[in-house]
Amino acid sequence: MHHNNAFEPIVVADIGGTNARFALVTDFDESTMKFKIEQSQTYPSANYSSLESVLTQYLEFVSSFAPKYACLAVAGPIKGESVRLTNLGWNFVVSDIKREFGFEKLSVINDFAAFAYASPYLDKNDNVQIKNGVSAEKNNIAVIGPGTGFGAAALVINNGQQAVLSCEAGHISLAAVTPLQISLLAELKAEFDHVSVETVFSGIGLTRLYKAMALVNKVDAENLDPAHITQKALDGSCDICMKTLAEFCSWLGCVAGDLALTFGARGGVFIGGGILPRMQQVLLESHFADNFNKKGIMTNFVQDIPVTLVVQDNIPLIGAAACIVNQ
Repeated sequence: MHHNNAFEPIVVADIGGTNARFALVTDFDESTMKFKIEQSQTYPSANYSSLESVLTQYLEFVSSFAPKYACLAVAGPIKGESVRLTNLGWNFVVSDIKREFGFEKLSVINDFAAFAYASPYLDKNDNVQIKNGVSAEKNNIAVIGPGTGFGAAALVINNGQQAVLSCEAGHISLAAVTPLQISLLAELKAEFDHVSVETVFSGIGLTRLYKAMALVNKVDAENLDPAHITQKALDGSCDICMKTLAEFCSWLGCVAGDLALTFGARGGVFIGGGILPRMQQVLLESHFADNFNKKGIMTNFVQDIPVTLVVQDNIPLIGAAACIVNQ
């Protein structure tokens, strides 16, 4: 597909519990590293009983392009050929879909694999640099995301070949580094059998961290959801909420640095997910970068790694296109 002949259009999709967003990638500009994304359509997932029904509707919409390639990014686990989107009740087998719709190439990847595939194509100007550094060319890239859960993946580059490593890094044990973190972890451990990264670095995790912060500060916690904690921290009306948000961002620096070491991510770290963009200022003012760098004899390794907060919204579509183009 890299030859000088015409770019073959690729059907790309971002399929989540609420919406199924489809588009057509019709070109790639090598000089700007940008895909041309057009013919975008969003369908409410709940209106469709199966992947087949929504895919049929989109393929009718773009029938004049006669696309032969497709890649679907789905929010959910993929086990071999079979994909189950539990909250939608959609189950399908990749090879069946490929045959039924006559695709030459069809890939189905999860949303974090898509984020990893997309990472080399993200525009610095569209996103926020939260730690300066210089990405080493042709080196591994790590992507992480505190959201509903905590997702992570890596784009692994070796001898000019690349592959995406999917993993369960959200479930590694959360390490405490500073005296405050040690106190917070003790409170969390009193309640949870296993305190993982996801226990704290997720939507519900923000509430858990707030409760632990109240206990450490010997203050009664209110019954607050993550949105309220964020709001009260940003408007300065709750001291414990402010401390919680600052620590959420600071402690994430330790975790991101650990994952950068784990994946050998000298090509950079990208952070996505729905939580951090709302607290961008707090993140920039936090100890994120210092904590990312505090890795003892490996400080030199991590201090050069740039960290980017991804705020652009078409990541899964870019990742789906990159997955097909790089096959």
